[in-house]
Amino acid sequence: QVQLVESGGGLVQAGGSLRLSCAASGRTFGFYNMGWFRQAPGKERGFVAAISWSGGTTYYADSVKGRFTISRDNAKNTVYLQMNSLKPEDTAVYYCAAAYAALDFGYTRATEYAYWGQGTQVTVSS
Repeated sequence: QVQLVESGGGLVQAGGSLRLSCAASGRTFGFYNMGWFRQAPGKERGFVAAISWSGGTTYYADSVKGRFTISRDNAKNTVYLQMNSLKPEDTAVYYCAAAYAALDFGYTRATEYAYWGQGTQVTVSS
């Protein structure tokens, strides 16, 4: 079992930055692939970024490439999402997700992740 708690959301002006954190419980964090997803009002939850258990591989949605960076600190059981050059269309609830590392893991698919945080609101004003 893994419990995830996100933090770092808030209100920011367009062009600004935020860093989200996701703290995980448990002693096996280093065995989990981690992802960030977001859901805007009236829309389905969508993939934002993901990172492999070792941190050696990362994936990004096209809409955030070059602006967002995912990273992890396995010693601190924490994954981060640095968000720069924020746009109003980035407004959403951001969710952290975890899944035990496996071969052929589908990093961008929400259904691959077994554990989810409660979400943190990010609002970008124009």
